Amino acid sequence: MTLRVTKQNDVSVYTISGSDTAPSLPDWLARKRKRALKNDEAYMNRIELIQDFEFEEASQCIQVSEDGEYAMATGTYKPQIHVYHLPSSSLKFARHTSALNLKFLLLSQDYSKSLHLQTDRSLEFHTPMGCHYATRIPRYGRDIAYLKAQAHAVVAAEGSEVYRLDLEAGRFLKPFELGGFDGVGGTVKAAECIGVADGSHSLLAFGTNAGTTEFWDPRSRNRVGILGPPPNPGFVIDTLGESQTPAITSAQFHSNGLTFATGNAAGIVTLYDLRSPTPILRKDQGYGFPIHTLKFLSTAATEDQKLLSADKKVIKLFDSNTGKHWVSIQPSVDINYVCPVPKSGMILTANEGQQMHSFLIPALGPSPWWCSHLDSQIEQLADRHINDPDAYNTSVAEATTYDNFKFLTKPEMRQLGLDNLLTSGKGTGVVRPYMHGYFVDQRLYDEARLIADPFEWDRQRQKLVKEKIDKERESRIRSTARDKAAAKVKVNKRLLERLEFQEQKLSKKRPSTIDEEGGEEAEGGETEERETATKKPTSIISDPRFAGLFEKEEFAVDENSLEFKLINPSTRPTTAGTSSEPIRKRGKTAVEEEEEDSDRHRRGDSDSDAESASDDESDRAPSPPRRKSEPEMRISSSTYRKSGHDTRGYGPAPSAKKRKEKSFAARASTLGETSRRPQQSRRGNVVGEKEVTFYTAPKPKRNAHGGAGESEARDMGSRGRNFKDRRSASGNTFRRSGLGK
Repeated sequence: MTLRVTKQNDVSVYTISGSDTAPSLPDWLARKRKRALKNDEAYMNRIELIQDFEFEEASQCIQVSEDGEYAMATGTYKPQIHVYHLPSSSLKFARHTSALNLKFLLLSQDYSKSLHLQTDRSLEFHTPMGCHYATRIPRYGRDIAYLKAQAHAVVAAEGSEVYRLDLEAGRFLKPFELGGFDGVGGTVKAAECIGVADGSHSLLAFGTNAGTTEFWDPRSRNRVGILGPPPNPGFVIDTLGESQTPAITSAQFHSNGLTFATGNAAGIVTLYDLRSPTPILRKDQGYGFPIHTLKFLSTAATEDQKLLSADKKVIKLFDSNTGKHWVSIQPSVDINYVCPVPKSGMILTANEGQQMHSFLIPALGPSPWWCSHLDSQIEQLADRHINDPDAYNTSVAEATTYDNFKFLTKPEMRQLGLDNLLTSGKGTGVVRPYMHGYFVDQRLYDEARLIADPFEWDRQRQKLVKEKIDKERESRIRSTARDKAAAKVKVNKRLLERLEFQEQKLSKKRPSTIDEEGGEEAEGGETEERETATKKPTSIISDPRFAGLFEKEEFAVDENSLEFKLINPSTRPTTAGTSSEPIRKRGKTAVEEEEEDSDRHRRGDSDSDAESASDDESDRAPSPPRRKSEPEMRISSSTYRKSGHDTRGYGPAPSAKKRKEKSFAARASTLGETSRRPQQSRRGNVVGEKEVTFYTAPKPKRNAHGGAGESEARDMGSRGRNFKDRRSASGNTFRRSGLGK
């Protein structure tokens, strides 16, 4: 947060909102220029004290309700009224009027009753529902006031008459006649302003265009005194270029009822005691513009009486007793009206700019209760900038900051070797005691830490590098089950891989299995289990009951043990390179050694059987992939095709029918002794039981010619009616019709 602050006479003035804080942009334009406004520090750090605290062109007047919860402002263009709810810092409603407002009064403690003096000679009474009643006065009005004791509205206008309106009876009363006497100010052409001694003697003061001030008692409805023009009032030039006495444009009573202040059109402020016609104080505003606002204020700390005077260029506050200048506020736009917020140091202004201004003077008083957060924010700003004094207490010394200091306790200073600065007195500029420790200059702290531990930077650098590497490892994508298992578990990684593989297969198989079964009911409630598993898949690694299986070493599975091999005969155990323990091979039993010796003896006795067995073994062994032979350039014929040759140039295909028609006994007779040879398993050390299934083939049928019924039998002429190589005459038309005879 950044605030524009000005300092005069050790008094700080903070600009909370207005044209001097940040550019005012409509919502649609702010959204459109969102990217460009990100780099605008003033716009991003602005404070929007009240929502929509602005008018399209200019604001004319602003007032704060007596209860402090509402603020009403009038402005243009188009002429309208804005009511703000201050606790919520938002606009409550906006209402348009038929004429521009000149000045208004709040008749109740809130905004519910207000009286507006319009530029078209009308008086409008407004309520929350709208304009309640409107009436007109004979001449154009200049100012308006309200007498609470009598419920009278008093309107100063052109001419010598001051109009009175009884709000209780709802009728106009006899107006006051100003002037009408011999001497200075006897001829009055207009009443410019009204001052009311509310809360004391209730006198009315009317400032005239002749430079005089007339005092009237509303109880007797008579003039009680006349105050002539102040000495050295300055001069003004009228439209004809002639010099004339400045008119009294503003009047204000003090709450004690004795002190009275006036401001004229030449920018001269005069302070009087009602018991004497001689002014006690005269102040020049300095710009020569008419004074439109005078307010008596008091500071919260010392209760010194201050007088606020404002023209269209500057707002000045000075001591009402001594006349010493205290502070001034000069916005970049012309000021139309000034309204101090009661019991606070905030000042609101209605001005010619779109945004209405709000200023906060902490020396004058705290921020209002509905924006009390400004106090803490301003204190932080005062501590951040050394040239910005603590405006809440002007008697304290210059503020100090600790931005470039490091707080250390006494043991920490002893550890860094800085305790000698406390005893020798050499650390006056770099060490400052505070609470239970000391503020040490940041540069001294960095040097002392480097001297005490020279390798700290290296350790910090290694730590940062390690964190970066770990972060990159975590961001890698593990696509295989092995990588996922390695990242999750500590032991039994292969077991987890198998379980995940089985779960994947089951998850793919379950939907198809359920669709095939259709409406059939499974035995033992299998269908319900499948549906439950399909609806809510679970993983064993996420089950807390099996968490120790993949974390604790005592649950590690030894795949080289005999028990594991008996349970899982088809599982290939881990090799020595992948397992932490060497492979333990089981020794042969006596029965196995005896069978091996007998097999070796039989192989030595029968060479022919061995040769046939080797031939048969070579037939049963998987043959290497045959390479296609070169096609033979021969003309194909039916005989060539019958002989088993392929017309495309490939070799003769093996007959599958021959192998199929051989019985088990025929196949077993060709094995000989080779079936009992120990063969090297292609799966490593496979142990356990193995189940073999076979069936007996029926005896082949013999044909009438004594053949074996095979495809290689003799061809005795006819091959049957479905023989395709023989021409059939069944389709001869002549034979069928009998013409062939």
